[in-house]
Amino acid sequence: MTRRRWIADESDGKTATLQGDQALHLAKVLRAEPGQIFDVVANGFLHRAEVLHVSDTEVTFTLHEELETDSALPVHLLMAVFKFDHMEWGIEKATELGVARITPVIARRTEKHLAQAAAKRVERWRRIVREAAQQSRRSDVPAVDDPVMLKVALAGVDASVKLLLAETEQENSLRAALLDGAQSVALAIGPEGGWTPEEMQQFVAAEWKSVTLGPRILRAETAAIAGLAVCSAMLS
Repeated sequence: MTRRRWIADESDGKTATLQGDQALHLAKVLRAEPGQIFDVVANGFLHRAEVLHVSDTEVTFTLHEELETDSALPVHLLMAVFKFDHMEWGIEKATELGVARITPVIARRTEKHLAQAAAKRVERWRRIVREAAQQSRRSDVPAVDDPVMLKVALAGVDASVKLLLAETEQENSLRAALLDGAQSVALAIGPEGGWTPEEMQQFVAAEWKSVTLGPRILRAETAAIAGLAVCSAMLS
């Protein structure tokens, strides 16, 4: 039977600790006891771990041998901020698909109230990726950056291939752009209403290539998931 996997809040390399809701779930729901074995991710590495101490606020493990894991998909997702319930669903699924980093972007066409509230949602987004990483048995947690304007976001990209999903692009497909075996990819998803002409010029100036997922117009969260699925198939 597959062992439950947890992501440690703290670790000194020999022991690892779960705190807060994770500890409470282990103690009250799973009724963990000293000596039980679980998989625990600590400092980016997956270990077989033995429960050492259990309380409602903290569960401590002794870390044993390191286990083999799959690495994260080398994709940095730039996602324009859009309706929070849709965006949170997209962030969760992007995590399940293996994305390495997510940068929320305040675009010109991001609704004003969403742009103003985005900074206060970051901790929730980080909690979502942590829970999704644990559920999908990842050995790492994607980084979620603070929301930034597009110019700042573009300056923080160091991927070898930079691709913009664009409704106006009709010929160059995402799949074709990945055929040459990219080492790392940055993928940008626009807001509802799309990027403005000025923003498109910023992408051009930063040497991003426009690509398409096909003839259909997709919601932002659907485009993110479809794009990452293509990346996963091409980069694995």
